[in-house]
Amino acid sequence: MYFIRTPFVFQKLFSKIIWNLPNRASVIYLTFDDGPNPETTYWILEQLEKYNAKATFFCLGVNAEKYPDLIKKIIEVGHTIANHGYEHLNGWKISSEKYQQNIIKGKEVLETLTENEVKLFRPPYGKFKISHHSHFQSKMILWSLMPGDFDATISSPQCFKNISTKIKQGDIICLHDSTQAQNHLQYCLPNWLEFIYNKGLKSENIIL
Repeated sequence: MYFIRTPFVFQKLFSKIIWNLPNRASVIYLTFDDGPNPETTYWILEQLEKYNAKATFFCLGVNAEKYPDLIKKIIEVGHTIANHGYEHLNGWKISSEKYQQNIIKGKEVLETLTENEVKLFRPPYGKFKISHHSHFQSKMILWSLMPGDFDATISSPQCFKNISTKIKQGDIICLHDSTQAQNHLQYCLPNWLEFIYNKGLKSENIIL
């Protein structure tokens, strides 16, 4: 189960987490989790370039080690690299110590490859424990809108509508740089970018 629009009560309960960035006019924030992935990342970058759209890629350290050239390519064309942990671990099912080690290792791998500080973190599945808060050495970014590009139980047109009928200025939109999301993205991402452009919105990197 997932919420397409994150309930406001969650945002109030966890107010130190960044769910959206509504302070800039006509700006939204596309984000892509789980990459890099040679089957999807290059194609995503090509689509973004067509509309001069910028995005934030929450990368797994284990994938970054496999595909360092993709990390360099993401940076080269002007997008932001952020930490998604070393492995895609469920924070509700592991100890705080193991969770911390996973965050730190992912950050170290990405900083070695980018030669820059990686300031943003998103927990895999969006799942974490209150006890993990002390381990977040980076700003934690979740999302306000998740259209379900990973969800094989919905159609691609429905996935498209989950953004086109709900998007608001300042939304942080959670998408996925993965083969699981590929079918929906092939249909949705070009159409979303066209829709966003026609609506007078612009996608930018998350820079805090």
